[in-house]
Amino acid sequence: MNFEGIYNYYEYLVDGHLNGHAAMQGKDTDYIQDVACISLNQLPVKYIRHAVDLAFYITAAERKQIQNDVQEAVNQAIKQIEKHRG
Repeated sequence: MNFEGIYNYYEYLVDGHLNGHAAMQGKDTDYIQDVACISLNQLPVKYIRHAVDLAFYITAAERKQIQNDVQEAVNQAIKQIEKHRG
């Protein structure tokens, strides 16, 4: 079976969140990848074929909760990395 067209929706969201996150400005690739890994390890997995597919299967409240969960996971990941780099 070919899994090439299947994606974890949270990877897409974390990537988008990190690209717009002020704390990522000026950080090196290793730092950003560490934040992404730690964030994703805190989140569930939701596989999709197309992001638009998910829009039909979740409510606005669920979408808002997912966005909040991503934001919280990224913030916790940054705190964890900063604590260990201390």
